[in-house]
Amino acid sequence: MRPVGSRTKDAGSRTKRATRILAAVTAAGLGLSGAAGCGGRQDTASTDAGGEVTCEVGAETRIGIATGNATGVYFALGNAYAEQVSNAPGSKVKATAAETGASVQNIQQLVAGTYAVAFSLADTAADAVQGTGSFEGQRQPVQALSRIHTNYTQVIVRNGAGISSVADMRGKRVSTGSPKSGTEVIANRLLQAAGLDPAKDVQAQRLDLAKTVDGVKDGSIDAFFWSGGLPTPGITDLLTTTRDRVSFLDVTPLLAELKRINQVYEEGVIPAATYGTPADVRTIVVPNVLLVKEDLDANLVCVLTRALFDRKAQLEQANAAAGEISLDTARKTAPVPLHRGAVRALDDLGAAR
Repeated sequence: MRPVGSRTKDAGSRTKRATRILAAVTAAGLGLSGAAGCGGRQDTASTDAGGEVTCEVGAETRIGIATGNATGVYFALGNAYAEQVSNAPGSKVKATAAETGASVQNIQQLVAGTYAVAFSLADTAADAVQGTGSFEGQRQPVQALSRIHTNYTQVIVRNGAGISSVADMRGKRVSTGSPKSGTEVIANRLLQAAGLDPAKDVQAQRLDLAKTVDGVKDGSIDAFFWSGGLPTPGITDLLTTTRDRVSFLDVTPLLAELKRINQVYEEGVIPAATYGTPADVRTIVVPNVLLVKEDLDANLVCVLTRALFDRKAQLEQANAAAGEISLDTARKTAPVPLHRGAVRALDDLGAAR
């Protein structure tokens, strides 16, 4: 039997160890919470004080970036962008990317202060600044950092489900994307353009891309909509494993109806080489924008904009969609205005070309 004093010391040591472990777990939990859904709670970005834009951030600044589904391009680029912003030589900005439901949710949380930067489809961003669509009657105080890559509407159906057009989705099990995502906005608009009520005429499954792909694989999903850059990792996975069981759907016959809602919609092509399809796939495309609140510090916005272009090569290594980021199209964000910090950065970058 050990002396009482020894047991007392052991108990004290165990208590101290337990306290340290609890503190570590608590800190980790707070950190994970901040990164996954409350990145803005850690933000130290200041509001714009006006005056000259110097593109210099005086103090170390932490920001959160709202991206999208974990198997989508937003998430891949967002994480790469956060890394490049944080690791740029002499950077005082430390960025963390978070998985989200994407466009609509991103804008809501951007305005709420949860994140400092948000990825968004241009049609959803236009709705936000005009107070239409998901933001009916409530104009959102957001501005653009830059136009970035293009999103391709990728509509895939399970062979044998009897679906050769969007109208054929009546009564089918259809994934319309994550709740409050840009994909859901486009999916519902396409269904309505085809004469269907998304709430009544299809068995709508509001799933993220990973769950959607799993559903197609196990036969519980008949068709799905996805709006993303090329290539989208989740789509690559699906086409690799179930190539002979699924097909892309051409939705361009509905383009005219969508353009009545927003002129940002255009016709595009998913090259056959992207996913190894038998031929190119005609589809509807929408540009993407990076958004910030209109009152975010202009110097920080300038730094973030410069990083997007200065580190473009590294972003392309994360996903080929970054190859579309260009000074030639960066300012094409209307009706969303460019933030004045972004204007300064693009002016400088353009002069240096």
